[in-house]
Amino acid sequence: MKELVVLSGKGGTGKTSIVGSFAALAENKIMADCDVDAADLHLILNPEVLEENEFWSGQVAEINKFKCTNCGLCLELCRFNAIRQEEVDSFLCEGCGFCYQVCPENAITMHENMSGKWYVSKTHYGMLVHAKLGIAQENSGKLVSVVRQKAREIAQERSLECILTDGPPGIGCPVISSLSGSSKALIVTEPTISGLHDMERILGLCEHFQVEALVCVNKYDINEENTREITQYCEDRNVPIAGYVPYDNIITEAMIHGKPVVTYKQNDTSRAIEDLWNKLLERMTG
Repeated sequence: MKELVVLSGKGGTGKTSIVGSFAALAENKIMADCDVDAADLHLILNPEVLEENEFWSGQVAEINKFKCTNCGLCLELCRFNAIRQEEVDSFLCEGCGFCYQVCPENAITMHENMSGKWYVSKTHYGMLVHAKLGIAQENSGKLVSVVRQKAREIAQERSLECILTDGPPGIGCPVISSLSGSSKALIVTEPTISGLHDMERILGLCEHFQVEALVCVNKYDINEENTREITQYCEDRNVPIAGYVPYDNIITEAMIHGKPVVTYKQNDTSRAIEDLWNKLLERMTG
């Protein structure tokens, strides 16, 4: 079983649109949307939810008003300004437990926090495991691990050969959770200064975790000079360029209609994505 994780050093590079097309092109696979902070792969794949699960992570303080004597100690010591008028603001509480430790009346207890939900769904293109982190909630890296683990379990149960993972942007904890242990990584970048800079950072992360990385330059024709600079950078470091995808409004149209671009219309852009997938498939199976 191979796991391909698609990453981008920054948001807005077209990563999810490409993963949606891969879902339509790949066979014998399962999809995992690990961009749990802003999941949007479901907008393209239109999943039907089969299983819904709560994600509990971290703790939040709660004050028992019958025990509280209004001494004000917790209010004074809370460094997150989460306590006001005998109540705890769950959005501001960091779950550190300090108020619980210092309360002289034992009026504060710590409760587990429901941070979000994760789902197992079916789509026209196969199974999808995805999640939604709650507003202002943390521990997205842990939720990513839950999504990946469930995708692996289903892949093993059904003897699926490939996991397609839509990873989060950046280089933070959720990206590390998405990347570690993967077979291959595809980095989707764009021909801008920030695109090149953030591609460098994510390549460094792949090198650290010893995951072979390939690069796709999306919207390559909006600045061909920067595209050449990205290509030269990759050649100097022996990083394979898997493909170049042109800028095309058809991708936006397909997204509006809730379809992968390769199923929406056949043109140079959809064929470029098909060629990209075939090269990746050859690298993964070869």
